[in-house]
Amino acid sequence: MSEQAVFRIEGVRKSFGPIPVLKGVDLELRKGAVTVLMGANGAGKSTLVRILSGVYVSDAGDMRLSDIPFAPATPAEAIRAGVVTVHQNINDGVVADLDVATNLTLDRLNGRGARLFFNPRRVRREAAVVAARMGLAIDLSADINDLTLADRQMVAIARAMAHEPQVLILDEPTSSLSSAEADRLFDLLDRLKARGVAILYISHRMSDIRRLADSIVTLRDGRITGRFEGADLDYEGAVNAMLGQKVSAGAVTVREGFGAVFSVKGLRLTETSRPFDLALGDGEIVAVTGLVGVGKTALAETLFGARHAVAGQMTLDGKSYHPQSTGQAIAKGVFLVAKDRADSGIVPDFNIYENISLPFLKRLSRFGISSRSAERAKSRAQIAALGVVCRSERDEMQTLSGGNQQKVMVGRWLSEPSRLLILDEPFQGVDIAARRDIGAKLRASASGRATIVFLTELDEAFEIADRILVMSEHTVVGEHRNASVDVERLLQEIAGQHHQQGQPHEQ
Repeated sequence: MSEQAVFRIEGVRKSFGPIPVLKGVDLELRKGAVTVLMGANGAGKSTLVRILSGVYVSDAGDMRLSDIPFAPATPAEAIRAGVVTVHQNINDGVVADLDVATNLTLDRLNGRGARLFFNPRRVRREAAVVAARMGLAIDLSADINDLTLADRQMVAIARAMAHEPQVLILDEPTSSLSSAEADRLFDLLDRLKARGVAILYISHRMSDIRRLADSIVTLRDGRITGRFEGADLDYEGAVNAMLGQKVSAGAVTVREGFGAVFSVKGLRLTETSRPFDLALGDGEIVAVTGLVGVGKTALAETLFGARHAVAGQMTLDGKSYHPQSTGQAIAKGVFLVAKDRADSGIVPDFNIYENISLPFLKRLSRFGISSRSAERAKSRAQIAALGVVCRSERDEMQTLSGGNQQKVMVGRWLSEPSRLLILDEPFQGVDIAARRDIGAKLRASASGRATIVFLTELDEAFEIADRILVMSEHTVVGEHRNASVDVERLLQEIAGQHHQQGQPHEQ
C-alpha cells in the first residue's frame, strides 16, 4: 500500500451472468484526501460502489482497509469495518417519518449493544454531540419531512459520520443542491478531510471537482482508464480518458436547417444556471453532449413538458410553446424517446404493435374503437424501416433483445409525423449495428421536423448530427458544425474549460 493510502482494492471483478461489469479494478484512497471517480453511464461505477458498501460481493480481487482484509457481505458489515456510503438518493440515508435527533442516532438504537427502552433525552443528548462534531446547525426536533433537500443531505452525512468511518463514499451528492447548499457541503467535507477521512467522491460536475479533488480516477467499460493528480489536475485529460481516447469527427454530410421550427430565448433550467438561446431548423439533427448531470435530461424534459424552466420563452412554428403536460406536447407534435426504456418506454406485457401505437390510439380509432389492422400496418412499416429482428408485429416485447426493443421505441415516435423529435440517449444499451440502423433512419426521415438528440458519447454525436452543442452546469457553452470539428476545443468545453460560460462557440 502506498504512503498514506488507507484503502486499497486490486483486481476487483464482477459479472452478472455472462456479462462482465468490472474487469479488474485497482483503486487506492488516501487518508485526508478526496478522490473523484468519473465514469459514463454503464461504466461500472454503481457496481463498484455497491461492492465497497457491502451490497454486492465481488467475484474476484482483493480489498484491504488499513492493511486488514475487507470483504463485507452486507452494508452493516461495511459500516462496522469503517466504510460508509451516502447514496445519490438522499432518502436512502434518512428515515423521513422520524425527527433529526432520532435519525442521527438511529444506527446506535438498532445496533449491537442497543438498550431495551427508548430514552428521548438520551437520544437528544447523543444527537447533539453528533451534530456539534459535524458543525450541523439544524433543529434536532424537526421532522426530516420538513427539511430542505440540502439539510436532509447534511443529516445523512452526519448520520454516516457518527460511525467515525475511515472511508466515506459520496455518490453525486450535489446533483439536487443549489450553489449555496453545495458550498455548505464542501465546507463539511473540508472538516472531514482535516480529520483524516478518506473520501471517494463520485461526480461529473466540474465545479465540484475543481473545488474538492486531490486526484481523479476515470472508469470506462469496467476498467480504470486514467489517474490524475497534482496541483494542476488535467481535467481535459480526465474527460478524454472517461470517454475514450479515440475521439474523432465523423463523416456526416452536414445539412443546414430551413427556418426555425423550434427556438428558445433566455432559457434557465435552474435558479443558479445561466440563460441560453437555441434554434432548431427543419431537417437538421442537433446533438447535445456533455457529462452526466450537466442538465441534458432536464432540458429534454423541459422541451417535452415534463418539467418547467425557471425562466425563458419557447416557440414552436412561430407560436408560443409552453406545454403544461406531456400530453399537450404530444398534441402539438413534440415527441420524446425517453432515456430509460425499461421505466418510461416499453410496456413489457404488450406486444410490438401495441407498444408502437400506444400514444396514438385516438388517431387510430373510430367511434372509440381502435383499428387493430391500422395498428399492425403501422408497426410493420416501422419494423421494416428499422430492421427490427422479430417474427411478426405480434411478438411480445420481452422476447426481443435490448437493441430491438430500442428500435421499437424509436419506431413508436417515428410512426406519426412530428415537428420536434427529442431523443434522450437513444443508443444506450444497444450494439453498433443497432445504433447505425437507428441513426440511418433518423437522418433519412429528418425532413419535415427538427430533431434534437441528447448524448454522452461523442462518437455517437459525430455519427448522427449536423450540429453539436455542449452543455455544462445546466447551460449551453459551445456550438460546433459537424464538419472539421475542433475536437480539442469541444473536449475543453465538456470539461468545463470554456471561456465564456453560456456563450456558444461557433465553428
